[in-house]
Amino acid sequence: MSAVAASAAVLPRPRTAFTGGASRRRLRSVPAQAGPVVPLELGNPLQLSKAMRARLLAAVRALVSSPALAGASDGARLASVVLTAKAKVRDDYQASIWAAELGRWLGVSQSTVAHTVLPELRGAGFLGSNVATNAFGHATGLECWVIPMYRAQKAGDRRHALALSRCELAVLLSLIEVLFGPGWAPKGKAPVPAGLLAGRTGRGVATDRLGLLLMVLTTGSAGWLQLCPGSVDTGRGRPAATVARLLGCTAAAGAKVLKRLQEHGVADVVRQETGSGLHARSRVRLVPVAEAHGVAVQEAHRAAKAVFSDLAGTASGDLESGETGETLVAPGIKDAGQGEMSGSADLAATAQHHALHASVVTPGGSLALSGGFSGAGRGVEGRRPERVCLREGQAANGETAAVATGSQVAEDGPLCGEKPKKSPVDERVRQRPAVAGAGGRPKAMGGGKTQQQRRVGLPDDLRLRVALRPAAWLWERLSGWQQDQVEAAAKAELARLRGLLAVPGDAPRLLADRLTDRLEETGGEALVDKPFGWLIGRGLVQRQACSDRRCDDGTRLDTGSGCENCANVIHIRRAHRARIGAEIDRELPGLSDSERRGALEDRLREQAVIEAEDFVWRREQARAEQARRDEARAAAQEQAERERAAAAAADAVRQTLTCEDCGQEQAAGLCEACGYRRQTEALIAEAGLVAATWSAGPTTPADAVAAGVRAAIEGAIAAAWDEFLAISDPATLTAAGPQATKDTAAYNALLTAQSAAAEHRQDALAVLGRTEEAEAEALRAYRTEQNRHWFKHNPNGADAIAAATKASEAARERVAEYLLTARLEHLRKQAAARTEQATAKPWADRLPELAARPLHAATRTVIA
Repeated sequence: MSAVAASAAVLPRPRTAFTGGASRRRLRSVPAQAGPVVPLELGNPLQLSKAMRARLLAAVRALVSSPALAGASDGARLASVVLTAKAKVRDDYQASIWAAELGRWLGVSQSTVAHTVLPELRGAGFLGSNVATNAFGHATGLECWVIPMYRAQKAGDRRHALALSRCELAVLLSLIEVLFGPGWAPKGKAPVPAGLLAGRTGRGVATDRLGLLLMVLTTGSAGWLQLCPGSVDTGRGRPAATVARLLGCTAAAGAKVLKRLQEHGVADVVRQETGSGLHARSRVRLVPVAEAHGVAVQEAHRAAKAVFSDLAGTASGDLESGETGETLVAPGIKDAGQGEMSGSADLAATAQHHALHASVVTPGGSLALSGGFSGAGRGVEGRRPERVCLREGQAANGETAAVATGSQVAEDGPLCGEKPKKSPVDERVRQRPAVAGAGGRPKAMGGGKTQQQRRVGLPDDLRLRVALRPAAWLWERLSGWQQDQVEAAAKAELARLRGLLAVPGDAPRLLADRLTDRLEETGGEALVDKPFGWLIGRGLVQRQACSDRRCDDGTRLDTGSGCENCANVIHIRRAHRARIGAEIDRELPGLSDSERRGALEDRLREQAVIEAEDFVWRREQARAEQARRDEARAAAQEQAERERAAAAAADAVRQTLTCEDCGQEQAAGLCEACGYRRQTEALIAEAGLVAATWSAGPTTPADAVAAGVRAAIEGAIAAAWDEFLAISDPATLTAAGPQATKDTAAYNALLTAQSAAAEHRQDALAVLGRTEEAEAEALRAYRTEQNRHWFKHNPNGADAIAAATKASEAARERVAEYLLTARLEHLRKQAAARTEQATAKPWADRLPELAARPLHAATRTVIA
């Protein structure tokens, strides 16, 4: 009883006053709540309150069911939810993310996000995005706005489904992280684990993630999914119809989504029995939601079945579920029926209708092995009982004699009425660790021989234990040498699978699934006569059905879906057979079915021979082509080696050359100081041209501007060198030598020239950015950005003004860069023209110089 109810119970009963035949409402006590209350954990997004769950469900439905996204892919719809959850309130509901990172959230590739998801959202007017850049102009991601959510937030109506608060956005993001977040390890913080469906890849991954999110938001605290009402497709069931209505797809697609979620262990379909024993009613439990609220899945199954009957739990052995992990067949005995029923998960639904028998202990064996049903004393082969006196022949010492035709359990058991001894099975199990050497090491046996002892359990390597767990019973039947061989083969197969898979950690699970499928094909472990041969030749071997290395029995190893190459091969073969059949019908009409079949087989056989010959020819051609490529590659490598040797020799010769400017020896043609001087001279000339682009005019020519810039930079170089000498130790400079001093002075001048050239460039861009051309282009960019369709409802708002201002500044910078480049090119052409005019002298000036030159002795006068 609550505190309010308790206080109400103490108060005196109020008087009842009848006014118009109606009595006053009385305060009544509230009954106590049945059962414990699970406290809500702080930070657990799977423990949502009813109000929060309804609020988030309305927001997600408003996004995914928007008419603007009609016909869009599930990846685009899920991306709208993810970007909404990642929107930051302090950044004006903006989400910054990479395309590759968004693909990790959606479970698709970066190419799919860039070429499918984002174009669909932009084309529907659902997303606005800009490329974010740093100070150097490099792209750092995407700045995204979900336009419906942005408009709802700016409208100020808190009742809108998309007007989520900061707390609600944080809860939605936490829920998405738990369900299918990619997981990451931030620096200095605890790593964020991956979500439940983070490892799910392949076709339909975005649909599964969106379906799981909608199902969790439609699920109560007990974990049961709220099923849809009304009439549904009886062939698919109400759970599939519910998932289909949540996703807006067909019931068949909903059934596929539900099946995949079951395979990943996040959903569980509990089918309840009816009065006739058939499975008609079914419910869906979201396992993570149930576990988050403290409800165990096994308890849920037990509670669901207890409503109808407990006969399946108390019936005889033929009604048991068979969920034990051990096989009831003794080693070496084949039993097809036992092997087929060992994997059944629901024998109660397939059992024959007969009267229930009490569990009677039969003298044929142990109750734990037989299960206690009728006929358990007849042995595992299912034949009639032997004669009564068959096992009464005993040895003189009182021990039971071995019966050749009886079972192993029957041989070791005592006769009726005798005092039972310790079970021989227990004796063998107890003695097994003492017989087997640790780790399968050789142990001395009788007669001085050593034998590799087998290991009872699976290998210690966790990957091998996971991979070989389906064949654990076969492993125990192997000898020590055979176990070593199987372990080596399993390691080699795991290494090969890691090279084929996108996620190398899935190799053990994939090999375990392969062993499970192979055992199902065989009929169970009990039907395997030779465990070593079966594991080496069938269980661990990949059966490649086509030329694709990732194909295993027509299934892709990396994705788990059907092999497209196998489908193409089958399609080609069928089309080829149909073509040959059409040719036979056209060329040989009137044939009977047997004759047509024979002719078809003959032509198919001839075609197979032709294809084999063609394959051999193409293989030889491929080998010849590979040999030619190898020869060309070897020749190219030799040529590269020769070129490297020639370049090294030329570099050695160049290192011996003297400096072109100062004549220093061993300077590789140009010493360090002269190289710095040349760079400094080029920077000074470039700075003069940059300054002339905006300051030169009719009264101030470009040469005068360049001369002024040169004088200023040379003055700055001299001042910087004086400052350097003032702070330096003269003894250190003297010890370094005159050449080191020259190099230091040249490098100091280069640094000063670089700084001055950068300043002159910034000044030129600033001045050119205020020209008429720049102003006009900035105004056009401002108006264009302001008239975008997502700003048309409020073109003068703060967001529209900020975006338009940013676009105008970018346009102004582009125009300034263009003007600077064009004017520099024009000034360089003018300088080159002046240089050519100054170089070309008139003939009146050149003839006296030529006449003064002495003629060579061998020069002859030629008279034309």
